[in-house]
Formats: sequence, C-alpha cells, structure tokens
Amino acid sequence: MKYQEDLEIAKANKAENKQLVKKLKRFQERKLDEIFHNEHDKVFENIDCLECANCCSTTSPIFRDIDIKRLSKRLRVKPVQFIDEYLRVDEDDDYVLKSSPCPFLMDDNKCFVYEDRPRACRDYPHTDRKKMYQILPLTQKNTLVCPAVSRVMENIREGMNS
Repeated sequence: MKYQEDLEIAKANKAENKQLVKKLKRFQERKLDEIFHNEHDKVFENIDCLECANCCSTTSPIFRDIDIKRLSKRLRVKPVQFIDEYLRVDEDDDYVLKSSPCPFLMDDNKCFVYEDRPRACRDYPHTDRKKMYQILPLTQKNTLVCPAVSRVMENIREGMNS
C-alpha cells in the first residue's frame, strides 16, 4: 500500500495526536476550521484515494434512512432487504456494514454505488467540514485509517511547533 507509511506515522504518533487534539479544542471555531481546510486542500493535491481505499477496506460508514432508501432503489431491492443483506446495528444504534471490506468496493478500488454512496462516504475524511471542533476525537481516530488525515494532523502539529 503506497500510503502505509502515513498510517505507520499516525500509529507512532498516537499520543502526540491526542495531545494535539486537546490543544486544538482551545482554538476559536473559525480559526480551527481554517487551519484544517487549508491543510486538507494541500494534502489532497498529493493523495489519490483510489490508490488506497483503506477506509472502504477497514471501516464502515453510518447508513442513515435516506442512504438506505437511495441504495435500495439503486439495487432494486426493498429497504428491509438491503438492511438484512448488508447492515447491522452497532453499539450506538446506528446502521453500519455487517463486514469489511465494503461489499460495494470493487477490485480497482472504485465504488460500485459511487453516485448513490452514503453521506458519510461522501464527506469522508471530514477534514474540510465546518465545526471541526465537534469531530476532533473522530479526526484523531481517522489518522489510523486515512493517510490523508494522518498527513493533515502531522502538518498541523509541525505548523504549531515551528
């Protein structure tokens, strides 16, 4: 995997990332968003998600009712059939995939249902959203899944230390 080194760095810097999240929680909301959005844009100039697909291979998005309806329609099955075949309820009472990798991930790392994918997939890795302060713990977790998030956090930490 081309981006494995980024994930290894995140693993090695897990404690530092936890401390970074504590520091970032004290930032003004707009400033925090600006920092993340700038780093997100820089990092994604050099990241090709189709070369990685670790998110699709290892984790599950949350499926909302609207996602289930849209995907059921796409697959021409009833929502209850879609749920029975692909989903389970997790400890937070959210619908998630029964297994990994995602059943819609193809061999070329493209998504079979890309146009109709869940919102959580559309928004991933969430480093360019507003109100980043709300998801800092999730962002920290995502450093271990997404090389781009690992790079974003590394860049932010380096920027704060210089």
